[in-house]
Amino acid sequence: MTDRFDPAALSQSWPMPSEPRPIVTFGAGSIVGDAHFPAYRKAGFPVAGLYDPDQDKAEKLAGEWGVPAFASIEDAVGAPGAIFDLATPPKAHADVLKKLPDGAAVLIQKPMGGDLEDATEILQICRDKNLKAVVNFQLRFAPVMLALKDAIDKGWLGELVDFDAWLALATPWQLWPFLKGLPRIEIAMHSIHYLDLIRQVLGDPDGIHAKTIGHPNHHVAQTRTSAILDYGDSVRCSLSINHDHDLGRRHQACEFRICGTEGAAFLQLGVNLDYPRGEPDILEIRPKGGKEWIAVPLQGSWFPDAFVGRMANLQRFAAGEDKELVSSVEDAWNTMALVEAAYTSSAAPATPLEKRP
Repeated sequence: MTDRFDPAALSQSWPMPSEPRPIVTFGAGSIVGDAHFPAYRKAGFPVAGLYDPDQDKAEKLAGEWGVPAFASIEDAVGAPGAIFDLATPPKAHADVLKKLPDGAAVLIQKPMGGDLEDATEILQICRDKNLKAVVNFQLRFAPVMLALKDAIDKGWLGELVDFDAWLALATPWQLWPFLKGLPRIEIAMHSIHYLDLIRQVLGDPDGIHAKTIGHPNHHVAQTRTSAILDYGDSVRCSLSINHDHDLGRRHQACEFRICGTEGAAFLQLGVNLDYPRGEPDILEIRPKGGKEWIAVPLQGSWFPDAFVGRMANLQRFAAGEDKELVSSVEDAWNTMALVEAAYTSSAAPATPLEKRP
């Protein structure tokens, strides 16, 4: 570590594969048009085609991006040399994975199934077929998070002691019609990103206290969550998530505060504040030995740049250029176990108050 903190020296991107392989995407939902395809075009990753059982939907999205729409899943899985990109609903993952060629490289949209039982089935399928499989926890690859992780690794915050996530915003759940009627929404489909990131930064907690609920103004299963992750007596970690703060932008927030014994970081994830257009991401660090907060100039944002890094790591691992497969299904199962524990905690009764004598 150098004596002077240099924000411009923090790593913010993942190395690109030397020879990108063609990508076959399953699913034609909004996330493909909002993030996957913009990322692949920006990175120069070739897209071999798109498959969705709703052929009209597939052809519409494929036409917008100038890529082929496969007529059948058999045609899609038969694309030579492909990297497979599953932008499918959680319950569809296992069936698609079973049809992929043995030994294939595949990116699986989060969550890793609807619950831990599904995640275990997916893990076993990937093991049986020897798939090079990762889950799309792409927040780890956002420029703001790569820079944060680099600053932590370089010692600029000291020993981490606090991690706070605070969200108060309005999320357009209607953009994802497949969520309708699902029993698990907020933690499984959104805050799972933050739980996964916390695992990367702090490691696995001893446990979790959580409560996740809906809102009387709509029928989405859960949109508000409070959680405390137990890391013993040295680290405090909490999340306060409210997707129903629909009262104008002024007091909305999507903020994280990470404090160490010698420094701290503040960051904003802008895409959530006006999804999918978003606002800029922000990272400020008060480094070890510093007296002021220093803004880190960011080279991109969560959407779509994190999707570039996520695919780049998978491509490089498949080619033998990366030794580590970040967010492999083996590691992602642990994030699903944390999600499962959160729902178990939420369903359990709270510690009751003593009755006044």
